[in-house]
Amino acid sequence: MRDPRTQTVGKGLRRRGRLLAEALRPPAGAAVRPRPPAAPARPDREEKGYVAPHAGRLVASPVFLLSPVRSGSTLLRVLLNSHSQIRAPHEMHLRTVHVRMGRDFTPGAMRELELDKEELEHLLWDRVLHLELERSGKSLIVDKTPPNTLIWPRLDRCWPQARYLFLLRHPAAIVSSLVNRRQDPDPAQIHDEVLAYAERLEEARQSLTGLTVRYEELTAEPEKVTREICRHLGVEWEAGMLDYGSRDHGAFRPHIGDWSSNIRSGRIQPARSGATLDGLPPRLARLAETWGYGAGD
Repeated sequence: MRDPRTQTVGKGLRRRGRLLAEALRPPAGAAVRPRPPAAPARPDREEKGYVAPHAGRLVASPVFLLSPVRSGSTLLRVLLNSHSQIRAPHEMHLRTVHVRMGRDFTPGAMRELELDKEELEHLLWDRVLHLELERSGKSLIVDKTPPNTLIWPRLDRCWPQARYLFLLRHPAAIVSSLVNRRQDPDPAQIHDEVLAYAERLEEARQSLTGLTVRYEELTAEPEKVTREICRHLGVEWEAGMLDYGSRDHGAFRPHIGDWSSNIRSGRIQPARSGATLDGLPPRLARLAETWGYGAGD
């Protein structure tokens, strides 16, 4: 038999709950006012200026292929991806993958974990590389996204032990390729775009340790150049690298690499000849000469 005192306490609590609900319920017929929207997240001022320490990486030493657009990076990527130990996927555009701090207290919570927005993004980028490498069953990963060239200092912060390949092509040939690829091309805009890539690439070459590869030499002597790359990466050269058309490299489509008939052919095509410095802006022409390109190269 239940204790009468327990029953009395239970009834009192239920009655108190009903009274509270009635007090909070709007009067009959009254319009229910919508709840105001949550205030938008704002930066936590106390966390401004905090720089998180470098966290560990699952992929400590990835390889980044830095190059301008339209420089033959997709060709080099599929040659490398044809190696049994090298995974070189399509352009991953990691720089466009961001983390959002959703509330004003989030930066503080992350700081207690010795993390900030940039380091959180670095951890996410690293996880993407690790996942792709794990799925491939290979031991080395190469990211060949050309716009990485524009953010090379951040790659260096994210992966201090990263390795680099610098792919050069005659700037006039890059300009010509972009003009032929685009509808209603603006030569001045294209010159500015190529110059921006070329200047950042030259900065990277002067600041980072890596191997410089010329597209013209890659297409003329693919075995010699790929052997040199393999030595630089610490793997044995494989003849099957040159037969990239016999391997599956994923889709060839816009925004993740070249999709032209040349790359789809499965064969290494010779580089266009006859590029000159004529018509290039002075700064771009000087960079071309720095890279060893002269008239008629």
